[in-house]
Amino acid sequence: MTPIPPIATALPEPPRNTALYEAAQKLEATFLAEMLKSAGLGQTSESFGGGAGEDQFGSFLVQEQAMQMVRSGGIGLAESLYEALMEQNNGE
Repeated sequence: MTPIPPIATALPEPPRNTALYEAAQKLEATFLAEMLKSAGLGQTSESFGGGAGEDQFGSFLVQEQAMQMVRSGGIGLAESLYEALMEQNNGE
């Protein structure tokens, strides 16, 4: 039996300026990290008492958690920034 080819295929995504998109993702991650810090994530808990080391490296953990949020879809800020910057760049 011969397989039937699909009628319509998904359109390929337009080429992206990867450097610009990565910069937009980093900006979204920084924004999310600040929101997480405001929510209390990364603050030293009194029960474990990690000391100065935990205080110094806690921001790295929050930043990486924010970046993972962005890689998982984020809140759409990176996509909006990228589209706006591409429109501005094409408008010149």
